[in-house]
Amino acid sequence: MARRKKIYEGKAKILYEGPEPGTIVQYFKDDATAFNAEKKAVIEGKGVLNNRLSEFFMTGLGQIGVPNHFIKRLNMREQLVRSVEIIPLEIIVRNYAAGTMSKRLGIEEGTQLPRPIVEYCYKDDSLGDPLVTEEHIAAFGWASQQDMDDILSLALRVNDFLSGVMMAVGIRLVDFKIEVGRVFDGDFQRLIVADEISPDSCRLWDIETGQKLDKDVFRRDLGDLKDAYTEVAKRLGVMPKTAAPITKPTLIN
Repeated sequence: MARRKKIYEGKAKILYEGPEPGTIVQYFKDDATAFNAEKKAVIEGKGVLNNRLSEFFMTGLGQIGVPNHFIKRLNMREQLVRSVEIIPLEIIVRNYAAGTMSKRLGIEEGTQLPRPIVEYCYKDDSLGDPLVTEEHIAAFGWASQQDMDDILSLALRVNDFLSGVMMAVGIRLVDFKIEVGRVFDGDFQRLIVADEISPDSCRLWDIETGQKLDKDVFRRDLGDLKDAYTEVAKRLGVMPKTAAPITKPTLIN
């Protein structure tokens, strides 16, 4: 596909104008970042894995009636998606305590929560994506009460789907984050899952060993990130069981 006008470049993806109105080409980069981009690396093949894994999850969600922006995968690194108006929130669903929740509340990592807990962060890298409440969201007009009801419903449906898919291949879904966007069909607005779903945006632990198979491998220097993502892809059948040898990450100063 010929390169089109670049719309946006983030830490892990580049968005280009799509071939038809209302579409976008989403390109997955090999860049890995942590701690609000204070730690960076280029990990060869990471973008390919995340493209394939996000396709797998979005397709599965579509099959069970969870609306999302995915249209089709174009090649190894790009997919065609619907253009959406992103709500400026990260929606986090937690099944087990980990990461910032453990630090904030003093709960030991790996503690199962009484029920899935949904949190919201305001999307702003310069502020470190701060945690916000529904009061903030309503007061600043980021989303209406109906939007929030729809977002909660979408988040919990995604959680049910991902938890089941992961458990079937011996992986615990600790937590994940999604983004949600508005699409307009005439005068009618609806909310759909957007951005990506991949090990970049999930915490995934092996059920038996507790081995981390997500971006915490990079954050905490626990091994090779691509090995971890490749293991997830193999278990889900997204990649052949016999994958090519893994190259080492190149750190960016």
